[in-house]
Amino acid sequence: MIAVKYFGAIAEKTKTQGEEISFSGLPLHQLIAALEQKYQLSQLFFSVAINQKIVQDTANYMLKSNDVVALLPPFAGG
Repeated sequence: MIAVKYFGAIAEKTKTQGEEISFSGLPLHQLIAALEQKYQLSQLFFSVAINQKIVQDTANYMLKSNDVVALLPPFAGG
């Protein structure tokens, strides 16, 4: 099981704050592509965090069981 959490504009677009996906061993880029297609997220900019760490190389990351994937909108500091 993989948990996916949505924040900010992404949560507004998906109309949920998260969901669970019932498989692992999935490349992260495939999960992101599936979510972008399901929710039409291609217009939104976001970062991806796995288990609370930002992942830069989404193309080569393999998801494991119990991973928590977070789609994070751009942050502004102040």
